[in-house]
Amino acid sequence: MTAEQIFASIYKREPSHVAFTPYRICPLGAHIDHQLGKITGFAINKGIFIAYGPKENGVVEVQSMQFNNRAQWHVEATPKVKQNDWADPLRGATIALHKRYPLRRGLCAVVKGQLPIGGLSSSAAVIITFLSALCEMNGIRLTSREMITISKEAENKYVGVSCGKLDQSCEIYCRKDQLLYMDMQDDSFELIPQNPNMKPYKIAILFSGLERSLAGEAFNMRVDECRSAAYALKAYAGLPYGKFEETQLRDIPREVFERYGDRLPESWRLRAMHWYGEMERVEQGVRAWRCGDIEEFGRLCFESGHSSIYRYQTGSAELKKLYEIMYETDGIYGGRFSGAGFKGCCVAFIDPDKSESIKERVTSEYSKAFPHLAEKFSIHICESADGVILNK
Repeated sequence: MTAEQIFASIYKREPSHVAFTPYRICPLGAHIDHQLGKITGFAINKGIFIAYGPKENGVVEVQSMQFNNRAQWHVEATPKVKQNDWADPLRGATIALHKRYPLRRGLCAVVKGQLPIGGLSSSAAVIITFLSALCEMNGIRLTSREMITISKEAENKYVGVSCGKLDQSCEIYCRKDQLLYMDMQDDSFELIPQNPNMKPYKIAILFSGLERSLAGEAFNMRVDECRSAAYALKAYAGLPYGKFEETQLRDIPREVFERYGDRLPESWRLRAMHWYGEMERVEQGVRAWRCGDIEEFGRLCFESGHSSIYRYQTGSAELKKLYEIMYETDGIYGGRFSGAGFKGCCVAFIDPDKSESIKERVTSEYSKAFPHLAEKFSIHICESADGVILNK
């Protein structure tokens, strides 16, 4: 059933509006946006739908089809601390929006995702979709930058996940068949059209079957390790430094890391190695994309995945195995696990002519390795798509 049909069955009326936000993938630029690095991204033609209607009493009532409980709060009395359920990002978004604009009208809504949860920025997509609905109900028109800022604030300050702006930026700025190339230091970005001489490709989303929630503590620890490395390098080099939470590796020239990096604790050194290497891969990948070299672009994606595993040291056993199977499968140009790497999926750029053989081999090999996940494992072939177009 669609979100509209479910809404009608619950509320015995048709929804007044339906909104959609695509999922995103980040081929290159993994784990570096929170340190003001450069990223690449695509939106894909699958995402989150919300069917909704007004509630004049200011109550927000949201039902997700991925979770059992229905969540409720009032736009002027949203709980100040998180409630530790799936709707916390939406509560955080309500608070962040209400800080900037008056809210009087609530909504009743049904949220439905097209793909399993995990690795495709589903939390950011849900927040953006919900915000677009809440703004529609209250006559608010956000700019792209406001939407990104409010969405990020909901995750950072309310949920407590130290994410950057990668997810939200991809879901807003991306356009079909164009690579988003963005610098998180100044929010400048370029949409690079697909080279007409590029070999055909599709985007495969490979779900591991893991359904655990984001390991927020482990994710935040990686962010702190990057900041710790930057803070220590500033001290070693005699550079001025201020607040820890405002310190990023982007502040540190590569030559400073090369000179003092061996003084860092091993985990901090590895995080920094990943950061500097990934920054280089973004630049190399952008050049390959401009030239229409999907094979080189894919090779760099595989290299990014390797660095994420062995330098950033994230990725579950299941996702690591899935990455290894992808690497050894004919017809996959390149890929890596998506998102924080503690659950969810891998993404891959594939030769469309070999999609069936890829599906067969990867499914067979993964099911042998993790038979208890065989029924939950799935592969979805997607294409790039437009991000959200605000204020149409």
